[in-house]
Amino acid sequence: MELVPMVIKRDPQGERAYDIYSRLLEERILFISGPITDETANIVIAELLYLENETADRDISIYINSPGGYVHSTLAIYDTMKYVKPDISTVCVGMAASGAAVILAGGKKGKRFALPNSKVMIHQPMTEISGQAADIKIHATEILRLKKRLNEILSKETKQPIPQVEKDTDRDFFMTSIEAKRYGIIDEVIEAQKAKVVPQTISAAKVRESIEPKLNK
Repeated sequence: MELVPMVIKRDPQGERAYDIYSRLLEERILFISGPITDETANIVIAELLYLENETADRDISIYINSPGGYVHSTLAIYDTMKYVKPDISTVCVGMAASGAAVILAGGKKGKRFALPNSKVMIHQPMTEISGQAADIKIHATEILRLKKRLNEILSKETKQPIPQVEKDTDRDFFMTSIEAKRYGIIDEVIEAQKAKVVPQTISAAKVRESIEPKLNK
């Protein structure tokens, strides 16, 4: 059972107790943590629509620490981020893997961040299929369609050519926060709330050299 901290808000009307996530929601801060399931997607979508209805011209921040999850749930969150009027700022804290990396990359350009020790991982979608041969063929066709769509999204958000994305997502492709910036998944690596940028001491070519050997294992 997940322990959710409670916080006390004091105002002229008195004191009120909130769970920490509700309190942060007041500040237009959302969290995606743990696996991305249908339940996760429904909650995040509802929060995005609520905050848009409250104020359409103020940014919404999504903090991400997730190993990814269901593709359709991921795409539902991604589509809603693009649908609502407020700019969506995304911040990776810990890990943004698989579908979580797609959501991270889907933030507003210039407002996609990661903390220094964060990790990002992209790969092709996975599924377990069983049943009759005809059913397996149907599901295989669908998973290939989803793979193509996810690669198109990553290419659009990162400005990497689709052949490069296809190559990189063929296997688990891990990146440090600085490598994720070079790749185009995030815009800046931050180490404090003042958004101090971590110095970039390596070239894009060096990043590519450091990443590509992992694909050959």
